[in-house]
Amino acid sequence: MEILKTIELTKSYSSHKALDKVSIEIPQQSIYGLLGPNGAGKTTFIRIITQIFEADGGEIFFNGEKLSSKHILDMGYMPEERGLYKKMKVGEQLIYLAQLRGMKYAEALKRLKYWFKKFDIGAWWNKNVEDLSKGMQQKVQFIATVLHQPSLIILDEPFSGFDPINANLVKDEILRLRDEGSTIIFSTHRMESVEELCDSIALINKSRKILDGKTKAIRSAYRSNTFIVETDRFLPVLPEAFEILEIESKVDHPVRTVVKIKEGSSNHLVSSILNDVQIFSLNEKVPTINEIFISKVTEPIEERVAVAG
Repeated sequence: MEILKTIELTKSYSSHKALDKVSIEIPQQSIYGLLGPNGAGKTTFIRIITQIFEADGGEIFFNGEKLSSKHILDMGYMPEERGLYKKMKVGEQLIYLAQLRGMKYAEALKRLKYWFKKFDIGAWWNKNVEDLSKGMQQKVQFIATVLHQPSLIILDEPFSGFDPINANLVKDEILRLRDEGSTIIFSTHRMESVEELCDSIALINKSRKILDGKTKAIRSAYRSNTFIVETDRFLPVLPEAFEILEIESKVDHPVRTVVKIKEGSSNHLVSSILNDVQIFSLNEKVPTINEIFISKVTEPIEERVAVAG
């Protein structure tokens, strides 16, 4: 079952259409990547489902119910523009934010002790937020977002400002929260994080959803029968059924050739070169989410409409 479902969501600002009939279903207990270039409509979509903005048209359902103000307490939202009070102490601020989300003081304190130990930030309790680095503030904001254990967690560029060690620490927590029952909407430009974390994705461009589905299924759907073959020397002249797209040759390294198979299979490619070269490896080149993202965003509008429709 989906935790969140939107049906033909629309939103305009004056003459600018920010969302154009965007329909999305986000499965429960999953990490859902919300992708798109700057200005595509991602932030507007998030602010509508968190009821910061009101949609002009369409419907939103949360756990099968029409979205209403009561569902806000079951969401946690970490915006890209961080929302901490710079002059407040870290511990005092987190207690305050937890109480705004309906938590009792004692329960908030108990959970904060867990998170401060988990993130090794015990010394920060009495520090002012303005005295923390961007990455340190990011940790505090993450704790504020998940402390009340919402079933839907919305993270907008959560790794901004993190070094690799802290980014991995937060990635592990995101995966743990998913495994323990939470659903995470993950909005980012970092495609390597999408590959690593997201079970499903939706791509929004110029206010419209142009692609969505399971991450693995999307990558599989965009396979182009292209292979990377590593050999001890350059390949011989190939039959017309094969097209060489790229050749890379370095001293003391195998020759790396990217071959597109227009007819036949990888077995036919192997049989075509086996008598002329020694084959070290043959691997299919499955497109990355980043490559698919670029290809879809740069498609002519007519083609995008056909795919999205």
